[in-house]
Amino acid sequence: MKLQKNHKILIVGLGLLGGSYAISLAKQGYTVTAITRSQSSIDYAMEQGMIARGAAFVDPALVGEADLVVFALYPHVFKEWIKENQHLFKSGAVITDVTGVKSCIVDDIQTMLRPDVEFIAAHPMAGREQSGVQYADDSIFRGANYVVTPSERNTPEAIELCEDLGRVLGFARISRLAPKEHDEIIAFVSQLTHCIAVALMTCTPAGGEHTNRLEEYTGDSFRDLTRIARLNDEMWSELFQLNKYALLHQMTVFEGELNRMRSMLELDDMEGLRAMMQKSTARRALFDKKL
Repeated sequence: MKLQKNHKILIVGLGLLGGSYAISLAKQGYTVTAITRSQSSIDYAMEQGMIARGAAFVDPALVGEADLVVFALYPHVFKEWIKENQHLFKSGAVITDVTGVKSCIVDDIQTMLRPDVEFIAAHPMAGREQSGVQYADDSIFRGANYVVTPSERNTPEAIELCEDLGRVLGFARISRLAPKEHDEIIAFVSQLTHCIAVALMTCTPAGGEHTNRLEEYTGDSFRDLTRIARLNDEMWSELFQLNKYALLHQMTVFEGELNRMRSMLELDDMEGLRAMMQKSTARRALFDKKL
């Protein structure tokens, strides 16, 4: 099933990602509405032409008319919303999300959800350091990855609709992963990288008396590596906790590799260091080719 122009799309949670979805879909002529906590966010989105209508409360009319509902909420808020409001969905509605963890979300939502409404999970691998609808920008989707995480409970039609949504939004690559596989990979490529960036910014380096003036001495390498250290602590701490075991495993893997490099350095193993750097360079080049 493809996304059709007559499909009514509701976005619940009008922040950076929800707002960016709205911008892209509205530009292409889709009817987009929104529900979010802040009336000022609704007003801003209306003024910018991002949505046709919106409410700062759970509006039964907006929920009941939607063919596709995109949830851009924190995981625990998403679950609570479904528990309290799923009776408002129209029969046959499809819901999806933008949540950064899946195993603990997909099974819980699909178990509690009415049988005539289907949840197909997805993870848009896009964002920026700022949060809020005022920073929404659909250009963040260009060149980015979009991962659909179906379970055995999903129909082929809902999976196709969710993948088509990713294409309509402008993502460069659409892929599928089982929820558990998604969480294992995301623990490495996203959550671990945020952990490293945060640890770099919070540790006290040798020459620690200059810690509070690092911005005066850094080059692009440190700035690029720590760009993602500016983050939403409420959201990311929840994501880390929900994916704790996968993230702890990836931390162990990374520590092992760092210790291997440390041993090479201690033993003056120049050949080993160069081989490790050559492997790193070759693997990083694959990212540039795909972009």
